[in-house]
Amino acid sequence: MTTAPVLDPALAARLTRTPDGLVCAVVQQYDTREVLMVAWMSDEALARTLATREATYWSRSRQELWIKGATSGHTQAVREVRLDCDGDTLLVLVDQQGAACHTGDHTCFDADVLLSAGGAS
Repeated sequence: MTTAPVLDPALAARLTRTPDGLVCAVVQQYDTREVLMVAWMSDEALARTLATREATYWSRSRQELWIKGATSGHTQAVREVRLDCDGDTLLVLVDQQGAACHTGDHTCFDADVLLSAGGAS
C-alpha cells in the first residue's frame, strides 16, 4: 500500500480555492502553448501531479480523482506547473498523447468558434 502524496503546506497556503476546495487548471501543450482543456484540481490531485508528473484532476461529476488517459490512453505527461499571481489558477504544461477532449477532439476548444480573427464564426 502506497501513501498518497501530500501537498507542501507552503504551497497549500498560497492556493485560493473554490468553496468546494478546488483550483482551476488551464492545460496547455508545452511546446506550442495550445490550450487543450480546463480541469479542476483538489490538493490531492495537485500533490499527485507534482509527485508523479501524470496529470491528475478532480472530477466534479464523479466526485473522484482521475488520471488523464487512465482509461482512454490519451495521456498527459506533465512538463511544468505554474501558479498564477492570485493563487486561484494553475497552468499545467503537458505533452499530450492523443485527444485531450473526452469527445475525441484534439482540444476541448475545437468545436465552437464564437469569434475569430476575421470576425464572427
